[in-house]
Amino acid sequence: MTRAGFPAIAELVPHSGPMCLLDRVLEHGPDRTVCAVLPRRGTLLAPSDRGVPSWVGLEYMAQCIAVHGGLVALEHGLPPRPGVFLGSRRVAFGVQRFEIDRELRVTARHHRGERGLVAFDCEVRELDGGSPLVHGRLNVYLVETWEALEGIGGDAG
Repeated sequence: MTRAGFPAIAELVPHSGPMCLLDRVLEHGPDRTVCAVLPRRGTLLAPSDRGVPSWVGLEYMAQCIAVHGGLVALEHGLPPRPGVFLGSRRVAFGVQRFEIDRELRVTARHHRGERGLVAFDCEVRELDGGSPLVHGRLNVYLVETWEALEGIGGDAG
């Protein structure tokens, strides 16, 4: 698919407004999706000139996974499946903060799993390359519907 052929990020992730962090899809294939994000001054996660904390990279990567799932679902004529970010493994942070107005490239590559527990190898780099600024394996739990997700964990009362 070309860049022009991709839906808006907000159509692919369950986030809206200031929590829809990614800007656009750069590439997509059966096992990998690449998105771009431009950290901006004054946003929810960058209220000052000091930049965006690198831990936000985990959310960038999780949203890239959601975009991947949404695009795969659309290719099969299905609605995007809901998922929950469960945790991460072997995460490494190469920086403390992402620079304001320095565009980033976020990649999610499917590692294993199709239903239930699914793992992705992810990374955040500057758009023009270089070493990963953040990388690691993220685990998500996929369900068929939001209603099924609400039923997980039983009755809390």
